[in-house]
Amino acid sequence: MELSRDERIYLRTQAHQLSPVVMIGNNGLSDAVIREIAVNLDAHELIKVRVLGDDREQRENWMTEICTNLGCAAVQHIGKLLILYRPTQDGKPRYELPKPGRKTPSKTAGKPAPKKPAEKVATGRAGKPANSKGRTAIRTKSK
Repeated sequence: MELSRDERIYLRTQAHQLSPVVMIGNNGLSDAVIREIAVNLDAHELIKVRVLGDDREQRENWMTEICTNLGCAAVQHIGKLLILYRPTQDGKPRYELPKPGRKTPSKTAGKPAPKKPAEKVATGRAGKPANSKGRTAIRTKSK
């Protein structure tokens, strides 16, 4: 399953608030772990998987193996987290993916342009006002 750039961006924003539901431990990618990922994909469509190993290349291999075995799409691999997506086969999908070729609306779309504040008109003379008698203050050193 392939995702477009816009779909991938949308799913990343939706996955931001999710917690990992499956952990791949020191035993690696076993049949039990693959079954657990499949169960969670059926239930949630979009899941996070935490991998405890330090080898980045191994994590990438596991991600491709999961995607080929389960027919899901790799949304993101960041650090030790894998984000996977597979729409449900029956019923309405939980996530409404953006239509291809359509731009995602920006945050300012449909909002009026911000108004500039009115310029203040200076009245009187600029600078500090003089003391009450019209003289400037003289500073002296205290002894």
